[in-house]
Amino acid sequence: MTLDMEDLINSIMASLGRIDFIDPEDIPNIDLYMDQVTSFIDTHLKNTARHQGTERILTKTMINNYAKNDLLPPPEKKKYNKEHILLLIFIYYFKNILSISDIQQMLGPMAERYFGKDGKTTIASIYDEVIGTEREQIGDFKEDILEKFHKSRESFPELEEGEEKEFLQLFSFICMLSFDVYVKKLMIEKIIDGYAEKKGPAAAKQKARREGRKKTRHPEQEGDQ
Repeated sequence: MTLDMEDLINSIMASLGRIDFIDPEDIPNIDLYMDQVTSFIDTHLKNTARHQGTERILTKTMINNYAKNDLLPPPEKKKYNKEHILLLIFIYYFKNILSISDIQQMLGPMAERYFGKDGKTTIASIYDEVIGTEREQIGDFKEDILEKFHKSRESFPELEEGEEKEFLQLFSFICMLSFDVYVKKLMIEKIIDGYAEKKGPAAAKQKARREGRKKTRHPEQEGDQ
């Protein structure tokens, strides 16, 4: 039985159309306890799970680990606000391709500068800007994937139609997608490394301040929040 490649690409295109973006206005304006946060994220991002129904998008352990690794500011009286949830959404997308250290290099300074601060630029306005840009690019993503798919269908022309050719063309398609991800991941890592090197002493001072806050954190903020 050969693979139905047309069905495969149609499924991929449909899945891109189901990518969930949480709008800031959908986030409750009241502070939430951890169980409420995990429930909210799981409900709104469930379509992005590889194994829907059996895979948790966010757990208490994950949130605690993010806080311990300076990815997330501590909650106030065990409650998380809208900005916490927006940062958790960023973390969710980043963690699939970047290390905890790389995510911290980006989100640490952003939280340091904008979390809980009033001004023209806020965590919410940053989220709106970048997510809006991502929405606009969905069409371009689809075109790029379709181009790679049709290119893969032209590979191994010497083989007769059948299961072997279908498998090798599928392998070719996966390789093209994987190489694209690899190159972009490499670029992201080099950009982050360049940013960290340029920041140098300033980044070290910010890290020291965060470490100081962690040492003075109220006991109720530790453990299972």
